[in-house]
Amino acid sequence: MVSKFSNRILNFSERCFRKFCSNISSFYVKSIICKIKGVQIGYGNKFYGVPYLHISNGGSIKMGNNNKFNSSPTSNKIGLYHKCMISATPERQDTCEIEIGNNCGFSGTSIWCFCHIKLGNNVRCGANTLIMDGDAHYDDVRTPSPLPITICDNVWLGTNVVVMKGVIIGENTVIGANSIVTHDIPANCIAAGNPCRIIKFFE
Repeated sequence: MVSKFSNRILNFSERCFRKFCSNISSFYVKSIICKIKGVQIGYGNKFYGVPYLHISNGGSIKMGNNNKFNSSPTSNKIGLYHKCMISATPERQDTCEIEIGNNCGFSGTSIWCFCHIKLGNNVRCGANTLIMDGDAHYDDVRTPSPLPITICDNVWLGTNVVVMKGVIIGENTVIGANSIVTHDIPANCIAAGNPCRIIKFFE
């Protein structure tokens, strides 16, 4: 039987190893990948594993300060399907932009931008969330144009949430796990479901 003491030692070793790997990943991402790809990044951002960052001509990615990106499979106890994937690929217009505020957290999150996606400060994106302002496949004439997304300050997206194009989520709102957000959600409420609906407002 493993003693509590030996378990503490093992957990401490794992935390030290994870911190060491994070320091290596963070240095590599900020000093090499972001500079090569032209990502504008602030200070204090931490990367657990190496995310996928992609910018097409006319696209831009701006990250604020003190954000955390979990991209290794075990960096979130839920388990991640894939690394964080952030892509700015303009379609049917000349430019597109992803703006990420300060103190945000991402775990295996995919953000795919065709026109404009803006995240405020203190936005939490749970494991395997998807934020996408278009439908892709723009070589098909049936595909409608992209529409911008705004996620305001202090929003919390639960695990596996999907945020679709043209959506505004108001500040302090919580979106329940496995929800699909297809229309605007106001501030200061809890919403969940497919399609996402308001459950209650905060007092």
